Amino acid sequence: MDEFEIIRRHFLNTTIYRDDVRLGIGDDAAILRVPPGQELVISVDTLIAGVHFPEDLPAAAIGHRALAVNLSDLAAMGARPAWALLALSLPLADDEWLQKFARGFFALAERHQVALIGGNLARGPLNITVTVHGLLPSGQALVRSGAQPGDRIYVTGWLGDAAQGLQQLREHMQITEADNCVQRFCFPEPRIQAGLALRGIASAAIDISDGLVADLGHIVQASGVGAQLQVERLTLSPSLLHYKSREQALNLALAGGDDYELCFTVPEVRLPLLESQAHAFGCPVTHIGEITASKTLRCLKDDSTDWPLPFAGYRHF
Repeated sequence: MDEFEIIRRHFLNTTIYRDDVRLGIGDDAAILRVPPGQELVISVDTLIAGVHFPEDLPAAAIGHRALAVNLSDLAAMGARPAWALLALSLPLADDEWLQKFARGFFALAERHQVALIGGNLARGPLNITVTVHGLLPSGQALVRSGAQPGDRIYVTGWLGDAAQGLQQLREHMQITEADNCVQRFCFPEPRIQAGLALRGIASAAIDISDGLVADLGHIVQASGVGAQLQVERLTLSPSLLHYKSREQALNLALAGGDDYELCFTVPEVRLPLLESQAHAFGCPVTHIGEITASKTLRCLKDDSTDWPLPFAGYRHF
């Protein structure tokens, strides 16, 4: 089975139809129509076996994660997903693996109406690069640089579960497919609806991929502000607390990474808007701190003393 047969069998006829795709898979490049009054938002991520996921992770989970981590970037910008490109390097043309990978990829793509419009296929170490494109009304993008002193800091969902799930996978602990932490690592949920609802409400936003402290630090740096994070306000799942003490769980929530939740800031004047839109998020939203003028990020206990971090979050180098 050569690359053209792989494309025909697993990717050509499974992509979602969109009427803004003038020309998709099958030519040298895709041709797209951007609606009037819309801006194009583009993000790319590479997932490498053994670096971003265990090499023996199920193919369906790899396919889902490859798209989900990119859609999470669009969510953080307040963009609605539209199109994707997929560059896939494979050591072998394993038909069963490809079928499962495509199933995971397209199940998520269908939920968010993302059309696969092209890409590349090559022989080599397992390596997946996805480029996603989203649309938003002109001038309404959420960015990292808009936070101001006095803004409140929020996060969506639950933090720390995915880091625990990855630990279980690496240690080959006795797990079941229904284990919530493992599922949160294998099938992260991009918070698209939350990102859309935050347009016109959030002053700054970012998705949490490297850990809450590291990613909130990007908002602090880009905005030229500081932050006080009330660690013990973080919402922890019963699944995480089944495996970890509360202190251990909070440390994973602060720096474990792979959550793909959103961290965002809201000016006090817009809090009523946030409350009115909270039903549209599809997940819990937790107030965890405030933006300050200090240009430092402090993690605090309930008694206002510093919470010591055992590690700072994920870094490639």
